[in-house]
Amino acid sequence: MRHHGAGLLKLNRNPALVEQLKRDYTQADLTPPQRAMLDYAVKLTLTPAAMLKRDVEALRQHNFSDRAILDINQIAGYFAYVNRLADGLGVELEDFWKEKKTRGRGDKETRR
Repeated sequence: MRHHGAGLLKLNRNPALVEQLKRDYTQADLTPPQRAMLDYAVKLTLTPAAMLKRDVEALRQHNFSDRAILDINQIAGYFAYVNRLADGLGVELEDFWKEKKTRGRGDKETRR
């Protein structure tokens, strides 16, 4: 999540929210639909075999359309796939991300 924070900040221009999401999305100031979306994405990422029809229904209860649910599913699945490929091959972050970290807060280098 760390190297995605810059992109998220460009989209929402809310540094406090980005920091909350990086620390613990369950404690972030989110709307109920946003929280439901992230709960779905986290479950799909961490325990895909545990997904149930009620997980999709939970999104529908927050007025996500079938198209939006498909988008959430495909984006979460794609990122999980790409991260597993990178991790499995030992791929490190591009130099751009390492340099940005060094110029930024001075955090230790992290892969994500």
